[in-house]
Amino acid sequence: MKSYRDLLDAGVDGRGVLVRSDLNVPLDGRSARILDDGRIRASAPTIRALAAAGARVVVTAHLGRPKGGPDASLSLAPVATRLGELLGSAVRLVELAEGRPELADGEVALCENIRFDPRETSKDDAERAALAAELAALVGPDAAFVSDGFGVVHRKQASVYDVAGLLPCYAGGLVHDEVEVLRRLTADAARPYVVVLGGSKVSDKLAVIEALLPSVDSLLVGGGMCFTFLAAQGHPVGGSLLQAAQVEKCGQLLDTGKIVLPTDVVVADAFSAEANTRTVPVDAIEEGWSGLDIGPASVAAFAEVLAGAKTVFWNGPMGVFELAPFAEGTRGVARAVLDATSEQGAFSVVGGGDSAAAVRALDLPEDGFSHISTGGGASLEYLEGKQLPGLAVLED
Repeated sequence: MKSYRDLLDAGVDGRGVLVRSDLNVPLDGRSARILDDGRIRASAPTIRALAAAGARVVVTAHLGRPKGGPDASLSLAPVATRLGELLGSAVRLVELAEGRPELADGEVALCENIRFDPRETSKDDAERAALAAELAALVGPDAAFVSDGFGVVHRKQASVYDVAGLLPCYAGGLVHDEVEVLRRLTADAARPYVVVLGGSKVSDKLAVIEALLPSVDSLLVGGGMCFTFLAAQGHPVGGSLLQAAQVEKCGQLLDTGKIVLPTDVVVADAFSAEANTRTVPVDAIEEGWSGLDIGPASVAAFAEVLAGAKTVFWNGPMGVFELAPFAEGTRGVARAVLDATSEQGAFSVVGGGDSAAAVRALDLPEDGFSHISTGGGASLEYLEGKQLPGLAVLED
């Protein structure tokens, strides 16, 4: 896989470079204010390096899930503004239909939300190919493509996969670094190797759990997904999130002896920051109450396992961290991962998505972890052993 640094070595002064970034950031629906600019900050270095070398850079990205056409609430306009602030020079928002933008050497343009065009996500190869040709035309002859949106490399989409077949293609800094980190987790993990998984639906994580269990020493489970495992142990879960169809499978996974579950949970009588709450053992959740976070005893038990770890992969919050009464489980486990990193030199990876958002929302030091991924779904699919189309197309 060629790196964008190889492209820089070959020279990009005056050349067009199409960059696929992952700028899918959360926006305030009313003000279009960016709530978390982490992905923009992570994408800026590759774009900055190309522009500084004299490239005429056109960035493509998506935001949200538009339904078949333009949606003003999902415009990349605020992203263009923030990217310009980070780069120190204005970034112009351009429309695909306008064709190749007039850029001076070192200037950057951001193409409006690529998913406004339904061909981007089409299952029809010809439709995606047609869009890819239009994207390649944005940067003209003697151009190159840099894939730097790791969060989308598991998608076979026009701006990720098909355009790489039309231009000389390179991995951006983010994609290159993510692959190196994930290879280390799958092929060269120092032991003990501890995985922490959270999030809401256990069905979203079953495949990665099955893939990881043979190679990890302990797998700690929190978040809404833990209640299906607790049900498999015969515990009542009240109104907690439960995927009944997965109970039997969770029971089978528990037989491996490597999965560690919470022993206490914070329950509430409503999904609200103002709800009545209490902490109870996992076998004492009553009807009408729902588990929304792991409890302090569970945090302590998880921290004890993490204290001996040399490799840690964490994906998914331990509770509804967006609501203050249910944030302490995630905060406590995150601090335990930080301690493992600083005190015993563990290699720690935060697996993107909600986990990365939680780190920033809870004001935890991002640089205290060895690596924070920008692609939750892509990271999980890589660890499952799946071939990711957006990576396969970059292979030499």
